[in-house]
Amino acid sequence: MRAMIKLKQLSIRRGVRLLFEDANLTVHPGQKVGLTGANGTGKSSLFAMFRGLLHADHGTVSIPESWVIAHVAQETPAVEQSAIDYVLEGDQELTRLQAELAKAEQDEDGHHQSELHDKISAIDGYTARSRAGRLMHGLGFKAEQETLPVTSFSGGWRMRLNLAQALICRSDLLLLDEPTNHLDLEAVYWLEEWLRSYQGTLILISHDRDFLDRVVTQVVHIEQQKIKVYTGNYSAFELARAEHLAHQQAAHQKQQREIAHIRSFVTRFKAKATKAKQAQSRVKALERMELIAPAHVDSPFHFSFLPPIRLTAPLISLDKVAVGYNDVPLIENVKLSLAPGDRIGLLGPNGAGKSTLIKLIAGVLPPLKGKRKEGKDIRIAYFAQHQLEQLYVEDSPLQHLQRLDRQASESDLRNFIGGFGFHGDDALAPVGPFSGGEKARLVLALLVYQKPAVLLLDEPTNHLDLEMRLALTLALQDFEGALVVVSHDRHLLRTVADDLWLVSDGQAKVFDGDLDDYRQWLITKDKPVKTATTATTVSNKKGDRQAAAAQRQKLQPLRNVVKKAEQQMDKLQTKLSAVEETLADGSLYEDSNKEKLKALLLDQAAVKSELEQTESDWFEASEALETAQAEEE
Repeated sequence: MRAMIKLKQLSIRRGVRLLFEDANLTVHPGQKVGLTGANGTGKSSLFAMFRGLLHADHGTVSIPESWVIAHVAQETPAVEQSAIDYVLEGDQELTRLQAELAKAEQDEDGHHQSELHDKISAIDGYTARSRAGRLMHGLGFKAEQETLPVTSFSGGWRMRLNLAQALICRSDLLLLDEPTNHLDLEAVYWLEEWLRSYQGTLILISHDRDFLDRVVTQVVHIEQQKIKVYTGNYSAFELARAEHLAHQQAAHQKQQREIAHIRSFVTRFKAKATKAKQAQSRVKALERMELIAPAHVDSPFHFSFLPPIRLTAPLISLDKVAVGYNDVPLIENVKLSLAPGDRIGLLGPNGAGKSTLIKLIAGVLPPLKGKRKEGKDIRIAYFAQHQLEQLYVEDSPLQHLQRLDRQASESDLRNFIGGFGFHGDDALAPVGPFSGGEKARLVLALLVYQKPAVLLLDEPTNHLDLEMRLALTLALQDFEGALVVVSHDRHLLRTVADDLWLVSDGQAKVFDGDLDDYRQWLITKDKPVKTATTATTVSNKKGDRQAAAAQRQKLQPLRNVVKKAEQQMDKLQTKLSAVEETLADGSLYEDSNKEKLKALLLDQAAVKSELEQTESDWFEASEALETAQAEEE
């Protein structure tokens, strides 16, 4: 029998609260599992159980005794050892062998030294330092930072060191709890690829849907004290859960209202969308949200932005501005005019100045030169991680709101804060013991309540779970002011940003492309430019004809793919229209037609999913054809 992780009839309580009851789960070697569920459902408790730190109230958890388990430490000791040596300690077997070798050398035991050298060589111990360097580089560290002491790094960078420690361990089971929280987009891309090639068993807690989609092949979802397993990535899980919830008559009407709401802003945005790649990417992302809306009808978070107190045009303008620290510019010659309805996502490598640019727009940092002009009496809402620590620890969420509006009634304020998940006693509890996610929700609530004209978000989704991220995304669709956002959450960027700006090499400019293009830019930006050498050839008519024929032959497969995709889109659109026309029949929703309704909903989801993929294939093939034709010219 193969070694595996097995949960059998598992029940866990934390105090008087029941987390799981009679839960069963089997995870086979090499599987990549996404562990999802609302905050407080027991995901972290399950991790603690895998590590032997928590024991079941009932049932069993079995993990092969020989397995090496790696996880990311939540604390980093304030040590003076170099960063790379700290990372290398993650390979516990190598650390043990090196300690034995040092003792053998001290004892002048040549035979034992030889045995230890062989063992170190067998586990590639002599390449460990270079492997550690590559891990650190992938996570954003520069070569010169490898030898710096651990104490010289900030909290976020120390968490990256802890992540590198977990990755360098030659583990059988890797447990990752929100590994992207302290990473920028470049490092997230790198980590995705690393995990996809990881040979062991991976169990991943993440609230980044794109990250889950790229990495996991199975989703384990926790709700109502039960564990349910779904095959496929996170998108497949959402579709399956939407279909499951559609069976529940009470949820159906709410689903239809949610779909109609999302469809309204999809239609509205399509009408004004440009042909820019990011705008088209946003159309597709919004259509996808319409498809998955039924999977989230039971979300505890529902809120919206009220109209801004005042709007001007422009709201904020920057004219040839330089910004930096200690009179040294980090970004120069920035020209930007923010108008109501503008939605900008900032991209760029770590340290290029994205957060600095947001601080400049917010007025937190003054320009070193140039002019920053702000519309009269507009309200600017600025979200940054440090604001979580500036909350009044003795005050409750309700008291924080009352500080903003002394005239509002308590019932109105409690209704408002309830949309952010603060119900009952939670609205009256002091915020000091709150989790990072709860504090982030409260800060967002305070910003929303102020009816801003300009919304500046610097990594707003850190600590937020998937349901709150979706609620924020939905609320931003109807926001009437200007939005500027920095985020490593690609789903958020795709669905809320019309334009992308690239902050790099001391400049901030419009990026002509979408997130897929940005990923390609990251891959190629550090590669040396190859100089092509042109050989002088004797041209003749026969050679020209042969070259033209070869070029036509080369382009024909691309033309065929485009034509086939167009034909398939027409067929699928016709099929979808027919299904949706049938679904409009009110009699379908009677109890006697439940099975027919179920079949039609499954057909609708399948056709929409296939249509989305076909549109994506058509778009990619069209782009490739246009590029090839341009090269021909």
